[in-house]
Amino acid sequence: MAARSAPNCHLRLEWVYGYRGHQCRNNLYYTAAKEIVYFVAGVGVVYSPREHRQKFYRGHSDDIISLALHPERVLVATGQVGKEPYICVWDSYTVQTISVLKDVHTHGIACLAFDLDGQRLVSVGLDSKNAVCVWDWKRGKMLSMAPGHTDRIFDISWDLYQPNKLVSCGVKHIKFWSLCGNALTPKRGVFGKTGDLQTILCLACARDELTYSGALNGDIYVWKGINLIRTIQGAHTAGIFSMNACEEGFATGGRDGCIRLWDLTFKPITVIDLRETDQGYKGLSVRSVCWRGDHILVGTQDSEIFEIVVHERNKPFLIMQGHCEGELWALAVHPTKPLAVTGSDDRSVRIWSLVDHALIARCNMEEPIRCAAVNVDGIHLALGMKDGSFTVLRVRDMTEVVHIKDRKEAIHELKYSPDGTYLAVGCNDSSVDIYGVAQRYKKLGECVGSLSFITHLDWSSDSRYLQTNDGNGKRLFYRMPGGKEVTNKEEIKGVHWASWTCVSGLEVNGIWPKYSDINDINSVDGNYIGQVLVTADDYGIIKLFRYPCLRKGAKFKKYIGHSAHVTNVRWSHDYQWVISIGGADHSVFQWKFIPERKLKDALHIAPQESLADSNSDESDSDLSDVPELDSEIEQETQLTYRRQVYKEDLPQLKEQYKEKQKSGTSKRRERAPGNSIRLHFVHGYRGYDCRSNLFYTQIGEIVYHVAAVGVIYNRQQNTQRFYLGHDDDILCLAIHPLKDYVATGQVGRDPSIHIWDTETIKPLSVLKGCHQYGVCAVDFSADGKRLASVGIDDSHTIVLWDWKKGEKLSITRGSKDKIFVVKMNPYVPDKLITAGIKHVKFWRRAGGGLIGRKGYVGTLGKNDTMMCAVYGWTEEMAFSGTSTGDVCIWRDVFLVKTVKAHDGPVFSMHALEKGFVTGGKDGVVALWDDSFERCLKTYAIKRAALAPGSKGLLLEDNPSIRAISLGHGHILVGTKNGEILEVDKSGPITLLVQGHMEGEVWGLATHPYLPICATVSDDKTLRIWDLSPSHCMLAVRKLKKGGRCCCFSPDGKALAVGLNDGSFLMANADTLEDLVSFHHRKDIISDIRFSPGSGKYLAVASHDSFIDIYNVMSSKRVGICKGATSYITHVDWDIRGKLLQVNTGAKEQLFFEAPRGKKQTIPSVEVEKICWASWTSVLGLCCEGIWPVIGEVTDITASCLTSDKMVLATGDDLGFVKLFRYPAKGKFGKFKRYVAHSTHVTNVRWTYDDSMLVTLGGADMSLMVWTNEMEGYQEKRPCDSEESDTDSEEDGGYDSDVTRENEVSYTIRALSTNIRPMFGVKPHLQQKEPSVDERGSRPPVSRAPPRPEKLQTNNVGKKKRPIEDLVLELVFGYRGRDCRNNVHYLNDGDDIIYHTASVGILHNVATGTQSFYQEHNDDILCLTVNQHPKFINIVATGQVGDLADMSATAPSIHIWDAVNKQTLSILRCYHSKGVCSVSFSATGKLLLSVGLDPEHTVTIWRWQEGTKIASRAGHNQRIFVAEFRPDSDSQFVSVGVKHVKFWTLAGRALLSKKGLLSTVEDARMQTMLAVAFGANNLTFTGTISGDVCVWKDHILCRIVARAHNGPVFAMYTTLRDGLIVTGGKERPSKEGGAVKLWDQELRRCRAFRLETGQVTDCVRSVCRGKGKILVGTRNAEIIEVGEKNAACNILVNGHVDGPIWGLVTHPSRDFFLSAAEDGTVRLWDIADKKMLNKVNLGHAARTVCYSPEGDMVAIGMKNGEFIILLVSSLKIWGKKRDRRCAVHDIRFSPDSRFLAVGSSENSVDFYDLTLGPTLTRISYCRDIPSFVIQMDFSADSRYLQVSTGCYKRHVYEVPSGKPVTDLATMDRITWATWTSILGDEVMGIWSRHTEKANVNCACVSHSGISLVTGDDFGMVKLFDFPCPEKFAKHKRFFGHSPHVTNIRFTSGDRHVVSAGGDDCSLFVWKCVHMPH
Repeated sequence: MAARSAPNCHLRLEWVYGYRGHQCRNNLYYTAAKEIVYFVAGVGVVYSPREHRQKFYRGHSDDIISLALHPERVLVATGQVGKEPYICVWDSYTVQTISVLKDVHTHGIACLAFDLDGQRLVSVGLDSKNAVCVWDWKRGKMLSMAPGHTDRIFDISWDLYQPNKLVSCGVKHIKFWSLCGNALTPKRGVFGKTGDLQTILCLACARDELTYSGALNGDIYVWKGINLIRTIQGAHTAGIFSMNACEEGFATGGRDGCIRLWDLTFKPITVIDLRETDQGYKGLSVRSVCWRGDHILVGTQDSEIFEIVVHERNKPFLIMQGHCEGELWALAVHPTKPLAVTGSDDRSVRIWSLVDHALIARCNMEEPIRCAAVNVDGIHLALGMKDGSFTVLRVRDMTEVVHIKDRKEAIHELKYSPDGTYLAVGCNDSSVDIYGVAQRYKKLGECVGSLSFITHLDWSSDSRYLQTNDGNGKRLFYRMPGGKEVTNKEEIKGVHWASWTCVSGLEVNGIWPKYSDINDINSVDGNYIGQVLVTADDYGIIKLFRYPCLRKGAKFKKYIGHSAHVTNVRWSHDYQWVISIGGADHSVFQWKFIPERKLKDALHIAPQESLADSNSDESDSDLSDVPELDSEIEQETQLTYRRQVYKEDLPQLKEQYKEKQKSGTSKRRERAPGNSIRLHFVHGYRGYDCRSNLFYTQIGEIVYHVAAVGVIYNRQQNTQRFYLGHDDDILCLAIHPLKDYVATGQVGRDPSIHIWDTETIKPLSVLKGCHQYGVCAVDFSADGKRLASVGIDDSHTIVLWDWKKGEKLSITRGSKDKIFVVKMNPYVPDKLITAGIKHVKFWRRAGGGLIGRKGYVGTLGKNDTMMCAVYGWTEEMAFSGTSTGDVCIWRDVFLVKTVKAHDGPVFSMHALEKGFVTGGKDGVVALWDDSFERCLKTYAIKRAALAPGSKGLLLEDNPSIRAISLGHGHILVGTKNGEILEVDKSGPITLLVQGHMEGEVWGLATHPYLPICATVSDDKTLRIWDLSPSHCMLAVRKLKKGGRCCCFSPDGKALAVGLNDGSFLMANADTLEDLVSFHHRKDIISDIRFSPGSGKYLAVASHDSFIDIYNVMSSKRVGICKGATSYITHVDWDIRGKLLQVNTGAKEQLFFEAPRGKKQTIPSVEVEKICWASWTSVLGLCCEGIWPVIGEVTDITASCLTSDKMVLATGDDLGFVKLFRYPAKGKFGKFKRYVAHSTHVTNVRWTYDDSMLVTLGGADMSLMVWTNEMEGYQEKRPCDSEESDTDSEEDGGYDSDVTRENEVSYTIRALSTNIRPMFGVKPHLQQKEPSVDERGSRPPVSRAPPRPEKLQTNNVGKKKRPIEDLVLELVFGYRGRDCRNNVHYLNDGDDIIYHTASVGILHNVATGTQSFYQEHNDDILCLTVNQHPKFINIVATGQVGDLADMSATAPSIHIWDAVNKQTLSILRCYHSKGVCSVSFSATGKLLLSVGLDPEHTVTIWRWQEGTKIASRAGHNQRIFVAEFRPDSDSQFVSVGVKHVKFWTLAGRALLSKKGLLSTVEDARMQTMLAVAFGANNLTFTGTISGDVCVWKDHILCRIVARAHNGPVFAMYTTLRDGLIVTGGKERPSKEGGAVKLWDQELRRCRAFRLETGQVTDCVRSVCRGKGKILVGTRNAEIIEVGEKNAACNILVNGHVDGPIWGLVTHPSRDFFLSAAEDGTVRLWDIADKKMLNKVNLGHAARTVCYSPEGDMVAIGMKNGEFIILLVSSLKIWGKKRDRRCAVHDIRFSPDSRFLAVGSSENSVDFYDLTLGPTLTRISYCRDIPSFVIQMDFSADSRYLQVSTGCYKRHVYEVPSGKPVTDLATMDRITWATWTSILGDEVMGIWSRHTEKANVNCACVSHSGISLVTGDDFGMVKLFDFPCPEKFAKHKRFFGHSPHVTNIRFTSGDRHVVSAGGDDCSLFVWKCVHMPH
């Protein structure tokens, strides 16, 4: 029976044979100590060739697959596979973990690399996106992450010569990454024509932006920047797997078995062909090389490691060998020598020397080997093969003896008999054959009893019996040698077995877990002498059991190292070693066996440090000989703290229910009541399931917790102050070493820990995001900077925090069992201790993880449950209190001794300067000296010891002590019964606070005329409490049963109490002595009520659905009320004592007549008129509104009406106390709500004068007293309540501009679709007809005249210079229509900064010159300028994006320098869709951003590092603006649709308060649009109605009515003088203006009119500089207004609405015209950089054209009309409307004779201009298949080419309109212009990516050799003309939003002008011509 405990011996890993060469590369290096580091299976190996010694790193839980060496070559990083893989950084010298990086990757970690100084580590995952992740590995913190590639990445490296650059390569790609902020941005390497696109396997970075990479075909590709510049062909003849850079150059190794050395410029130095050397063989493949000085390390595919000395390179030295790929199953040990034999699927058999740790023989067979055995004399070696044969070899020279094949299936097991005469061979076809050794292996018999494959065999010592195991788990016996099955069990009983390798059988029952029938144990081997058994299983674990172990689930020790299946395990012949072999990792592990007797000397084998709970610790099954758990602890371990509904989920639930009930809430809801309540006193302390949660603060107050409240109790004044930041039960509390801050942890789905100040009661930091369900223990470090916390999730996660920053430093799984306490080492901040059920663990921090070691008990004791722990006077010493009353003393991790301290568990310990104090279940406080040698003094907590005058009463003697603290000359004690006591050192005890004991509390009654109340609880007590200043328990009485209700009689003399057994009693209210009792019911009495007035009757309601009515005087039952279908919940009398109102559990509201109990039906209208003596009902019309939107998940348990019938208080299952205005008619009334109770509020009662409200918490057992504050009386305190949280149904106001901004959906460029509804087959997909040349109609020698030019060109005679680049020079446009606050001054008002499309523009006010920030890859939506002098000219811009997946299309924020346009940081954010607001904090270091995602997330960044500090969902509707207070780094305000919120950043948490409208009459929550700030915490918000709201803190204190006539879109706070500028939407009038300048308090203002000539001015952005106000308008103007003279200067103009379809450049000057949807045609001057003129047409314009001389302009309109203007006078020369649909293009013929008008009616009309302005149509083109897009005349005005909406181009004659079909004619036409997107000449402009999007416009340069196009992706592209090949080469230029609608060259090809669709902007690009 000894199997109950694990064996006392131990295994130590001594050697591993093998190296992982398969599927891994670059995993073999020299360390600084000249040792060799590599890995195999799950073990990191450090091998010293000098000493021939191995050290092992065993921190991984699964196969290691990647390794990187730190530049200083001591530290190593390794990555593993697995579901939650992690990276370990460890020291190769000590093999200890330095850091663990986890929680990011999935599947596995494929590659790792350190940067140049070793501070950062990059890793690549094996997940589907091959995530690339950059770590600050020392802190264990992820800096940045991005999707790596769609296919596998094989290698990654930092560029060691450029900071923040990386290169990765893999399947068919190479990517060059740059890291900026938190954004990793890739650029794909361009293979171009230099080399084939192929898989790149390895790379190395060199100087001058050079990267060398090894390709799959054996070439080396050399990259400069991102371009391939050359290839070194045939560097190897097959794939290059490894490349290693060192000081001298580079070494490469490939699949061809060669190593090549290259110098620093990659010129070859030498080649070493390993296949040709002595040790070489055909097929040798190199997987890893490392070159250091004159040594080269080589790792091969077949698990060998070679060391080559460069000058003797033909003699490589083989330093490590292992089996090659293929499963490894065969293992045998030599019977007399320290040798092991293994055989594998790689067909080799190998013999290893266990003493020399070396391979001594190897022989290759024909077949894969599956099993092996050595005969007793050690001469023959038998091998069983996979094909069913077996071979016998001689051991000494490996020559064959016999080869026999009798079977077809694999031989899985064979064994020689102990006398050496027989060989038993077990096969997978379920038979065992017996062969005679001496008869040359003749078959003597077979055993055929099994039905499944044979897995194990054992011979009896006398060779007469054989036992077998098969795949079904059956154990069978046979007689030898014949093979007859033995069925008689008696015969077998006495047999002694020579070996034990079977997995089933009585002796090994214990190796199987208790409750499972899995067969995953592959091998066992018994050591009879040492009485131990070793097993190997499928999970890579080796276990040691006692032998024999008979009972299932025996204890064991376990060892990890192998990765997956351990296929076989054997003792060596002398039991010195255990050999185990891995199937998949094909490695051989050799373990040294350390028997019990040696363990004493070997204390140095401290338990191996573990990350996964797995290394050699005791087994997991519980120890069976531990004493029973103490009842209290038992109870506590069963508490789960799970909630059906977590408070965090309420907002979502509410939204869901709201959706369902859209229709329900039509009528206007009642306002919330004017009264409010304030928590005044709480009776109770949480001791029943929490410990050590009671402390003295700095100033001697007492801090503890109860329910969801942190309490600070002042014992001198008997008052309490409360921390109400939690929203559910607080479970633990710790105090900062300086005793001023407190940390509390709560229950929750994502539970939070609050650190708060006990003086100000303000939260300093809130930590969340790491625990689940709840936080059960916290502790501060000695320096107070860190905090440790433990969760109550299944693995009891332990987290270490930097709490001020709110940062998680480290996290790990703690234990499967409950952890009760965590303590941080006061001397070493990186160490901590946890204690709990059967466990004490010592942890140290390693980067992002913690490494734990179990306490080592040794022979001194057993693993007890620990309830408390403290550190002693050195960092090594620790003390823990156990559940049996002992104190354990630990040194390091070893138990030194135990001291008996208490009877029953030790619940609390406290360390003093010179000793310790402990408290236990026995109710005794003990003081000890500093080494726990002697107990100095004990105090028993007894009633007798209570000091005279002590408040309250002690309920029982020796209550269980749960918390102890010392200070101020006293000992503070908290008990399980909810009492807090103060023990004076001399003995007397004072009772400070008390509450009910464990058990639900339901019964509550307030006295009719005194400030006292009574409570009754399931703890079987009835208590009377004083509510007046003494706040104490006046009386208590024990009951025989628990009670649920109580009631005072109207005269206050009697007290009736209903009990849980169906009885009730009446007691004297003063003495609590019985007056009378009845027992008429079986079920709980749920409510009891005296009738009003004289109290003649008593109504007693019970859970068996009856109400009994008793006559109080005669003590008789006089009536029974029947008719309820469910249990009764509430009873109320009417004022006359004649009628009862009853609520039941089935939500019925019933009425009964007293005293007989007759049921009455009363119409609901009448119920209101009845005057009720009390109202505690929760049903009926009068209180319909108290049921919340989510009524299905929460019940309202109690209500109570004030005596003036004004305010109804309710309590519900979620712990909320709410106040409603009575009567609460209509659904979902508004309310004020208060959180203090944790879950159920079971009862609420107003006192007799309504001055206080008393509430009871069911589960938290607390009695809370609230003071009632009448409406007038409120001091301006920040209210603790949240006003009703169902948002107001009133609309927040309407304005067209706001609605549009709110509803804009932003598409990213990559997803944009075509702007024109074209149909048909795209040009590059059409079948091409052969052209004239190809038809071969021409004779071979051409006598014909040369072919005409395609295009008439204007610079004939000059050399034509192609254009090689476009540079953005000017942008006309500003995004004002849907963005705000996006124009700012820079450089003292000399420059302004704003944005349009995706460019940031710096515009010089004086000269109009512009410079651009063009790094955004999509539209910018918001812009802000850093105001701090340290960050001058720093701008942040946020852009549109797609999903928040951290890829290049994700939304991002760029922070850049406006002057030199350098990007300082890029923040990729989780705001899917885009970023709509950004704001810098006062110090300029933090940045606030708001997203367009459905949650409208609010995020705060530390932008310089690129780290996200905090993030939280902002609001369910759009947030428009969020801004930091100008003087703060932690406070900001957000405004949006019906929303204003005041936020505080606490650590990493964002706390918010909604704006309260309470005090101002008739204020309603409107849509808020803008925000500004004033001194003394004033905030101003601009609303949609034109009012401005003024807020003090978060309470509305004043409204500035009609500050503007329309919405207030923009507000600006001037920092230097506090003046505020507002901008709104209004019609210009004499006194009003769209811009106003106000004083600091928004009382006086001065208005400015914008002289723009618009009907209404709509201001979208305001900014104030020196004496100037800068205004951005909805009409895309930017205007500067002088403050003194109110003069307006328009700086920037643009089109108001787009798209801008029409665009034409002047034939000779640098002018151009644009026409847009906004109904204007505008004339722009490029040289002067401004708009010269604009004409309002009154209709949307579609196209515009100059006549050839430039004297006339033709304009085509959307309504089908066209107009011709004279340029000189802008007079209309003529106009005509012949079509109803839009005119798409209009053209003058080159001879100025004809005008062609193309429209969407599929037509082109011709007009003869010589006939004058009547404009009669002379003809039109027939049979156009679709709408017209562009038209071009031929140079001779005789032809017109038309491109149409079905991707077809047509040519017509002018003016007849006849189609030209002859291709020969068409080929000879010379065109005057070319703007067509169709035709063979421009086939190359169509890209592969145009499934959904089109090329919209094109233009060929005047020189005829360049072509520009604009497309739906917003790209401008430059091609050569003509470009007839598909997918022609081009250059791309970004800047526009989606849809470039038109594009033109200006005269002389000096500029290109492009027009935008979505961005309404015009971009002017300067053409850069190639030099001659």
